[in-house]
Order: sequence, then C-alpha cells, then structure tokens
Amino acid sequence: MTTRMLLRSAAVALAALTLGAPSLEGQVSTRIKDLTVLEGDVPVRLVGYGLVVGLDGTGDRAVGTSQGGGATVRSVANLLRNLGVDVPENVIRTRNAAAVLVTAEVSSYLRRGNRFEVSVASLGDATSLRGGQLWVTPLVGELQGQPIATAQGSIMISQGNLDGARTVETSGRLPQGGVAVADLASLGLANVGRLMLNRPDLTTAQRIAETISGSLGEGAARVEDPGAVAVDIPADQDPASVLAGLGELEVIPDAIAQVIIDARDGTVAAGGPLLVGAGVVSHGYLTLTVGAEGTEPPAQGAVRMEPGVRVQDVAEALHAVGATPESIAAVFESLHQVGALRARVVVR
Repeated sequence: MTTRMLLRSAAVALAALTLGAPSLEGQVSTRIKDLTVLEGDVPVRLVGYGLVVGLDGTGDRAVGTSQGGGATVRSVANLLRNLGVDVPENVIRTRNAAAVLVTAEVSSYLRRGNRFEVSVASLGDATSLRGGQLWVTPLVGELQGQPIATAQGSIMISQGNLDGARTVETSGRLPQGGVAVADLASLGLANVGRLMLNRPDLTTAQRIAETISGSLGEGAARVEDPGAVAVDIPADQDPASVLAGLGELEVIPDAIAQVIIDARDGTVAAGGPLLVGAGVVSHGYLTLTVGAEGTEPPAQGAVRMEPGVRVQDVAEALHAVGATPESIAAVFESLHQVGALRARVVVR
C-alpha cells in the first residue's frame, strides 16, 4: 500500500471516528434557569367551553326548532337566562355566535389576579372567529373541578403566511385574556430540592451538578437521573436567594446529534456540526456517493462527495440536483440506517 493510500485510509478512519462527536468548541453556554424548572413547577393545563359573540354572520349555522336547538343555541339561551332574559330556543339564530373550546397552559405558581394567554378553537361549523368577543368563560384544571380562572376578551387571528397560504380563522388567541381567580397549590421554595431538566440528558445534568457544586460547595448537587439534579440548600441561607443565584449560573448543554427534515419543503436542520461518512444511497433517479472512488463522468442526478462532509453541504448538493423533499428525507434516513450518519433523523 502506497503512502498516499495510507494517508487516505487514515483520513477516512478519523472522519468515521469523529462523526457526530460532541465538542464544546463553538457551543453557547446557557443559564441553568433556561435549562431547568423548579421541582413542583409542573405546567397546569386549563380548559373551558365558551361562546364567541359579535361575529359578522360567520358563526355556527345551528337554528333553534320546536324540539330545541344545537349546543350553540342552548348555550346562548342559557347565557341569556342567567342574565334574566328568557328567550325560547326556537327563535334563536346563532350566525353571530360560535361555540368554542378554550385552552391554556399556566405555571403551577400562578396566583390570583395573574393574567395569561388563552387559545380558542371553534367546536361547530363557524367559518370565522375574526372580530369576535369571547364571553366570560370559566376554566378548570380537571373535569367537574372548581374554576381556577376565567377567560374573556377580543380574539386575535393571524394574517396568514407571506407565501399566500390560506389563513385559518376558526382558531385564535387572547394574549392576556385569562385571569386566575384562585391560587394554584404548589411547593414552597423551602421544599424545593431538585431542578428538573426541560430536556432530560445525562451529560447536561452532570454539568449542571458540577457547576452548582462549584458554587455552593463540593457535593451540594448530585445527579439523580437524566431529568433531575438534587440540590442541598444550606439551612442558614434563604432558598429564594440561593435558587435565583443558581439560575444565573451558565453551563454548556450537551449537543444533540439530530437532523430534522421537513418533508413538505425539503428544509434540513442539523443539531450541531454533524458529518457524513462513506456510503452510497440510490433513490429513484438520484444517487448519492460519499467516499467511493470513481473516474466515470457524473450522470444526471448523481452526487459525489468526500467522506466527512457536513450535513448542510449534502443538503445543498441534493437541492442543487433538484431532489424532492421526499427524496431528501429518504436519503438522510438511509444514511442513518447504514451508519454513515450517526445522528437521529426526524422527518416531519
């Protein structure tokens, strides 16, 4: 074997060893408070059934009859009855009203009077909620439970995408439309003994524990599992001050070896500087060759690249030869399956 061939083999081997290998160089440090939540701060999901009124003839088409009306008609009749106005269901028309499902996700530390965003979505056959007002709606955390909050206000609907896609007007949001009417039960800060990772990862958890121990003292934090870091707060210190200080400490989270592909438009996003090793993928008219030698002229749809090429470069080359989004997704999945791409491939 010649010296040139030895050098080439060594280079290929080195590229294979370093594919997807994590490196701290070039990675951005992140505050611990942006990577974790306090123990007990589990998001609470709220739900309610409400009415949107004030629509311009785009509401539910339900009409009251002598036998009664649909859900929207009955809801309007009950609403008016609670206000002291008794209107027979068979005379109610609801083209200016729509039944909606109201949802929200809030912190377990929510307190009475706090405001939060809510979302609404049509339950009936309304064609648009634009311009509507959500009537005051109780929100509960569990079925048959007591209301935790209420929602009310003007509905905001997006103006659509820049590419001219049709706007969905049967759902919308109220940025500050929710108001808590009760305190949510939660752990006090004195009882907080763990930080829960937003994205469980053993390496990141270990780095968080080491950083906290470097601040509070050796052994002050330990990894319980990939999703939790136990913290011993000194008894003579204020828990709020300690936790606030720890939240500002910075660590470098472990890079995730992942490639996300949008099968509709061919967008490829790589989590980190991922490299592709030697391999050949043939998909329809398209053939991707990474690392194999050859002197024949490239055919239409043929892509040839050196081993150790970046994922981004492979994506650009596939786009350049007119590969469809489905083909791009199939190529990257195949590279992963044969071991040329050591990263998780997610196709959306």
